[in-house]
Amino acid sequence: MACVLIFSRLFPFSHRLRGTSFCIVSLFLSFLCYCALFPGGAVMQKSDDPTPSCLRTAGAKLRLQKPLTCLSPLDARKRSAADEASQPQGEQRRSAAVRDNTPSPPMSHLKFGNKKLPNAIIVGVKKGGTRAVLEFIRIHPDVRAAGTETHFFDRNYDRGLEWYRSLMPRTLESQVTMEKTPSYFVTKEAPRRISAMSKETKLIVVVRDPVTRAISDYTQTLSKTPDLPSFQDLAFKNQSMGIVDMSWNAIRIGLYALHLENWLRYFPLAQIHFVSGERLITDPAGELARVQDFLGLKRIVTDKHFYFNRTKGFPCLKKPESSASPRCLGKSKGRTHVQIDREAIEQLRDFYRPYNVKFYEMVGHDFKWE
Repeated sequence: MACVLIFSRLFPFSHRLRGTSFCIVSLFLSFLCYCALFPGGAVMQKSDDPTPSCLRTAGAKLRLQKPLTCLSPLDARKRSAADEASQPQGEQRRSAAVRDNTPSPPMSHLKFGNKKLPNAIIVGVKKGGTRAVLEFIRIHPDVRAAGTETHFFDRNYDRGLEWYRSLMPRTLESQVTMEKTPSYFVTKEAPRRISAMSKETKLIVVVRDPVTRAISDYTQTLSKTPDLPSFQDLAFKNQSMGIVDMSWNAIRIGLYALHLENWLRYFPLAQIHFVSGERLITDPAGELARVQDFLGLKRIVTDKHFYFNRTKGFPCLKKPESSASPRCLGKSKGRTHVQIDREAIEQLRDFYRPYNVKFYEMVGHDFKWE
């Protein structure tokens, strides 16, 4: 259009041209202007033109010669395959090996969180209800826990902290990492080793009437070893005189006050939370509320998550939306205890009484096991 205006100014006679003639002259001048602006055959091509962009502006002559760096993707693949086919067989194998050994892009960026050493550990006690506490608290969205007992601080300490860390689940910065190994509470080296890992570690101890706990411990062992001696034979050195065998592990674990003294050498009492194994059965929501407070978590696990299973005599988690059935502990939990002579039970209560009283005084709470 600019060319037409210039033409009308330079040639005054242009107004004498008829409409049709004027249009023809205008189109001719527009073509001349286009050729002047885009020399060398650089004609605009459609966006779906398969010709590589490096050839579109290089002129028609360059299209007769296609260097490898300026081939279309399809031509490049054909050229590469032809070159490889022309190589000796040994060279082809080496080329294939290089391709196979080329590492794929790292996938770590697709995983959320990091594996961290635990912020909290359920350290005891065996047959106190530790598995129930772990299963109940891990439904909290801000808690991630190792699924199995690691036994790092009692059996696998020589493997090192990095091995221990590798057993932990991936957690976000705001989440609590936990693990459970109840034998830690009665392991002499465990408090020192955990303190060496982190003095800030929070400890949870699930305690239970030591007499009931000992009978439960024996019942579990008997299910695995049917030829085990009787409970009385193992619990007493001399039952007629009421002399208890403190070396038997089932008895020794219940001496909570003695074990706690060892832990208090490395951790303040405020860093240890005690869960009542009895109240965990009668009021699981209440006990879990206190555990959540201790861990600094919002109270999300509440009574709406539990129901009492009368067959097992134990609380279970209600059916989650993603499951077809409720979540109860395994068959080994809530099993019927072996019947023990009433006199033996009273003798054990007399034995444990002073240790229990001392334990109540140490933790500032009466568990009412008498």
